[in-house]
Amino acid sequence: MTTQKTPLEDSVSQPIAATATGDAPAGPERRHGRSRLTAGQLPKWTPYAVGAGALVLSAAIMALIGFNVAGWVIIGAIAYVVGMYVVTLLKENRRKATDGLWRNLIIGAFLIALVPLISVMWTVIANGWQGITQPGFFASDMQGITGKYDRAAEAGTGPILGGIAHALIGTLLITAAATIISVPIGLLASIYLVEYSNDNVFSKVIRFFVDVMTGIPSIVAGLFAAGFMLAVFKLFGAQPGAQTIGLSAAIALSVIMIPIVVRSTEEMLRVVPNELREASAALGVRKWRTTLKVVLPTAISGIASGVTLAIARVVGETAPILVTAGFTVATNWNLVKDWMMALPVYIYYQLTTPTAPQAPEPSMIRAWGGALVLIILVMLLNLLARAVAKWLAPKTAGR
Repeated sequence: MTTQKTPLEDSVSQPIAATATGDAPAGPERRHGRSRLTAGQLPKWTPYAVGAGALVLSAAIMALIGFNVAGWVIIGAIAYVVGMYVVTLLKENRRKATDGLWRNLIIGAFLIALVPLISVMWTVIANGWQGITQPGFFASDMQGITGKYDRAAEAGTGPILGGIAHALIGTLLITAAATIISVPIGLLASIYLVEYSNDNVFSKVIRFFVDVMTGIPSIVAGLFAAGFMLAVFKLFGAQPGAQTIGLSAAIALSVIMIPIVVRSTEEMLRVVPNELREASAALGVRKWRTTLKVVLPTAISGIASGVTLAIARVVGETAPILVTAGFTVATNWNLVKDWMMALPVYIYYQLTTPTAPQAPEPSMIRAWGGALVLIILVMLLNLLARAVAKWLAPKTAGR
């Protein structure tokens, strides 16, 4: 009795038998040296060929209308995207062509977004390097620096004197004070919203005002802090103008920081699994202790990262500090007495009111140097946020 094979069994047994005898597989297994699995796919060199053709076509078009590098790159990029879509559509299918088109558009949008960032970084570094390498730039302030020194420096008969010591110290002190004010308030507000409010009416009101505070202009925060401190000083009989101090600037920055801390901390606390809270409650642990010993340690990496990013957000604010802390050329270590300089205000004044109007180049160099230092501070704070988040992240068994 013979058993007939089905077409499926016969198609499977043919390659096996051919392999056992050492012969080539039967049927159209390979076509022109390529397997059936890769047939109909674009070669790996296709994007390079299309890119080269797009650049040549762009160069030809630019030669007709007037060559410039920016236009050559833009037209070449458009030609590349269109060319890859057409080639993929003809060689493969519409689905892969559409997928490739959107992938190229997303990559192009990312590169376009990088252009202004790279341009700003390059401009600030190129112009600010000369400023930060001046002798005494970090160790001296502007006290005693008059126009004659800048005129001599521009004429080449003297060095560029004056630095950012007073502005750097003021920025660090004001930002530290704003952090001390903002973090406890934001952290406690977030704990209430997540752990105790149960989404009552009061919590909804808090969230509404937090969202409103997130969008207020920074100058409004400065005016609020100045008015608040003026009212406080009037209670003690102080003269108007006494409120222009570093503490007023710290309060203004805290108005900007608090909603950022609240929102970021709230999201981090909501990520903590409820099972951890329930397990702690099952052991008879009180709610405040569960929050302190279980919830906060679990979310501490995200909380620390959010706080650090909030600091980076306010360290470069100009308007609220200009309104509240004023302007000075001397170093001031006292947050509750006299005016205090900050780096953003220092940069603003060096650009708008040079020390020597007839010789503005030294002031421009100092301003670019201060801008570079400010960008470095923001970058260091962002790197610190990443490091803190990684360091405080919950450890797993494999780490």
